[in-house]
Amino acid sequence: MTDANPSRRRPVRIGALAAALTATLAFLCCTGGAGAFFLTELGGDAAEQITPASLECTGDFTVEVTGKMPRIPQYGERQLRNAAVIIKVGQDMKVPARGWVIAVATAMQESRLLNLANRTVAESQDIPHEGVGADHDSVGLFQQRASWGTVAQRMNPEYASRKFYEKLVDLPDWQKLPLTVAAQRVQISAFPDAYAKHEELAARIVDALAGGAARTALIAGQEVCDAAASGEIAASGWTAPIPGGVGSGFRTASRPGHNGVDIAAPKGTLIRVAATGRVLVSRCDPDWRGRLSCDVDGWPNKGGCGWFVDVLHAQGIVTRYCHMVSRPRVAAGETVEAGQVIGEVGSSGNSSGPHLHFEVHTDGDRSSRSAIDPVPFMRSKGAPLKGAE
Repeated sequence: MTDANPSRRRPVRIGALAAALTATLAFLCCTGGAGAFFLTELGGDAAEQITPASLECTGDFTVEVTGKMPRIPQYGERQLRNAAVIIKVGQDMKVPARGWVIAVATAMQESRLLNLANRTVAESQDIPHEGVGADHDSVGLFQQRASWGTVAQRMNPEYASRKFYEKLVDLPDWQKLPLTVAAQRVQISAFPDAYAKHEELAARIVDALAGGAARTALIAGQEVCDAAASGEIAASGWTAPIPGGVGSGFRTASRPGHNGVDIAAPKGTLIRVAATGRVLVSRCDPDWRGRLSCDVDGWPNKGGCGWFVDVLHAQGIVTRYCHMVSRPRVAAGETVEAGQVIGEVGSSGNSSGPHLHFEVHTDGDRSSRSAIDPVPFMRSKGAPLKGAE
């Protein structure tokens, strides 16, 4: 439901994403207390590697509204054609690709990408539609209410998309806002936290329809492929945690139990959270002897991750940041935004020198069973880890 009447606006909660992640977090807590394990107890090499789907970033982001649609299991052809219309309108309006992702995710939540009539609005049922809703007087892809235009206008996908973008780009610093906050400030929905769960799939839809455009970052006014590596945020909502190059890789022959990658960087280099999420853990990891000695440089075979942070993102993705030089800048339970500084590179714990040990996990699982190779995953987000092939 969308209400454009300012007098009826509901306040936006600053920690909007936190509630959107509650269900995943509850799963973590109720299946053994994810924060109760030391990382030194999470070893193991048996996890099956999962490589995320990735589309090349072509540089030609032209979307075909009438052409053949790709196959995405969650949505049919007519829904993807509606997504193509949303993207095309954004392109025509010169809205950066981040806006396309936000708009598609919003329509996914509001209408499942279907142009809906309303059973309480008789006129809407005489206009071609793809389903019937019953939420107040809301109609169309974005479930816009009467103050947004006539029934015929709101059920025109091009008009509805244009109205959404007009309000989106009018928000101060909209590209820096978490998706769920940006969408809510446009939509004024009764469910302000619901949009976040669609971000990952919305980015994949934009990639599939527009030549990998969700993998771009806006740099000097230009959409640049795979460039979210120095604090820039890709249209997908992801950024590389530090700009250094990968040294030791994921589960190599010499280190089969290495469940992440090591990114070389000088001590004190700022570490940025890779995507918006909620901090699960922020503490000192004990070494093999149970010592909490993270305020000094570590050494090989000392054990432990040193000062570290785990963050839960939408769709159950967890990222881990190890070997910080001092106590992290964030605490468990905090909501963090993509690109926010959470600590500095150090050499605490099981470390032979300053670097960031970076991990990616799936299914809200912090154990080694869920670890995947961060290199292809981050490349698919448009935030490649430099030096990684």
